[in-house]
Amino acid sequence: MAGKPKLHYTKGRGKMESIRWLLAAAGVEFEEEFIETKEDLEKLRNDGVLLFQQVPMVEIDGMKMVQTRAILSYIAAKYNLYGKDLKERAWIDMYVEGTTDLMGMIMYLPFQPADTKEKNLALIIERATTRYFPVYEKALKDHGQDYLVGNKLSWADVHLLEAILMTEECKPDVLSAFPLLQAFKGRISNIPTIKKFLQPGSQRKPPTDEKFVAVVRKIFNI
Repeated sequence: MAGKPKLHYTKGRGKMESIRWLLAAAGVEFEEEFIETKEDLEKLRNDGVLLFQQVPMVEIDGMKMVQTRAILSYIAAKYNLYGKDLKERAWIDMYVEGTTDLMGMIMYLPFQPADTKEKNLALIIERATTRYFPVYEKALKDHGQDYLVGNKLSWADVHLLEAILMTEECKPDVLSAFPLLQAFKGRISNIPTIKKFLQPGSQRKPPTDEKFVAVVRKIFNI
């Protein structure tokens, strides 16, 4: 029996959070080794375990995996969350790329100058409600099923729920015009493994605050 995956990252969301979500949804227990100082990051780099000198890095199945997309694809395929054939996988990829774009905008918001934050927040809400969420609402409406692809839980569903909750942290009523996404959020949130991850005390990380931004800037010299 292989050991638990070990996640190497800062003690915050960032690019690792989607990996935490996917492992949790798959019911996989994982360990975390936090990078808390510049020296912690340098040690990993000097040990030669970061292929491109970057984190996230996940130790899994004897590999030291880097590059968020590669890690997520591997976990999705390993735990049967990546569709039954190439076409389903292509749809999952498209849906995931959409939510990744939206989450990227939200992820970088706390790191932006105060004078641009309001404008960028408005852009996030505008994009969420006119470019991204309508796509998922239409997909659920067109096929009338509980999940986005293949009528079965996939990486696309997990990623969409994460994106919805992140966007609601920016604007609590952002789903007001999307009844099918509201129902989707309720359904996916109640899947036992995901419900457990959403409970207090789980390995889910809180929204990025100014204190965490300062830590990240120090570690990564930004």
